Amino acid sequence: MTTTPAPWWRGATLYQVYPRSFADNNGDGIGDLAGVTTRLDYIARLGVDGIWLSPFFKSPMRDFGYDVSDHCGVDPMFGTLADFDALLARAHALGLKVVIDQVWSHTAIDHPWFQQSRAARDGRTNPKADWYVWADARPDGSPPSNWQSWMGGPSWTWEPRRQQYYLHNFLPQMPDLNLHNRAVQDALLAVGRFWLERGVDGFRLDTANYYCHDPAFRDNPPQPPEHRGTMPAAMQQHLHDICQPQTLPFLERVRALCDEFEGRMTVAEIGSQNNLQRMVEYTRGQDRLHTAYSFMLLGPQPTAAALAEAQAAWHEGDGAAAWPSWALSNHDTPRVATRWAQGDLARTRQLLALLTCLRGTVFLY
Repeated sequence: MTTTPAPWWRGATLYQVYPRSFADNNGDGIGDLAGVTTRLDYIARLGVDGIWLSPFFKSPMRDFGYDVSDHCGVDPMFGTLADFDALLARAHALGLKVVIDQVWSHTAIDHPWFQQSRAARDGRTNPKADWYVWADARPDGSPPSNWQSWMGGPSWTWEPRRQQYYLHNFLPQMPDLNLHNRAVQDALLAVGRFWLERGVDGFRLDTANYYCHDPAFRDNPPQPPEHRGTMPAAMQQHLHDICQPQTLPFLERVRALCDEFEGRMTVAEIGSQNNLQRMVEYTRGQDRLHTAYSFMLLGPQPTAAALAEAQAAWHEGDGAAAWPSWALSNHDTPRVATRWAQGDLARTRQLLALLTCLRGTVFLY
């Protein structure tokens, strides 16, 4: 009797590489792709299965590369496409998989798509007029909804050329793409195909639950006082600006694309009040994403009971047909050695042992 081997990513350990600060090969004080390549032998000796490579695409760097201005180009500070190809070839020669970031919920304001979209005064004649989330002002001139940005202030900025507001869940210079538009989805899938054909082993999908918004722009209700945070975005229940059901068909299109290539995977970043529920929803079955991680272990240390409850979610119901990922540290949060272990080396080792015991795929930073 023969058994089908588990996919490589199921239970794998991936080492996150943040190129800007990882290794500087040309001496300009900024890490680069060639520098990463010189350290791949070291990473392989750690015994990990691959790397997650944070953004290296062309960008004005207002958000350290998560504001992309060219999805298929390497920013000169990191090198060239040839440097990326060399990195990929060396990683594969060492038996390491390479998963790269894909930032598809928004772009930089400098992106040619937005430059064309913002110039549209007549949507019938501009093919990219509806590629971003545009809305008219309310009768009093205020934004279309009360949605708040995670980087401060309203999620809407006025564009005088169009005489409309555009949506941005993060910086005003990071406008949100309109993934309700099939042409936008097609363009993003073409980006994914570009990198898959180049040989990458998968994608980490940045802010995947931010892909779609409520087309009616309904106001978010306030958080109950006991859950209210200290910034405006944390004072709302994000019921209408994120986590919309229209996201799921797009995720299925992403999975179908990856399934055209052998052994590829997707991992979603989930940031919502219902982290575990969304992780299960986005990864259950065989036609959505392969796995997902949330911020549950990237903030304050959970109690043992909360951790046990989180693990139980993956052994029953829909969770049994889904697959989680876990991380204790990444580029968005202080490292766990400081955050939970207060610099205690033995405690840090204990936490890493805990991480590797969890059912799921592991990301190390």
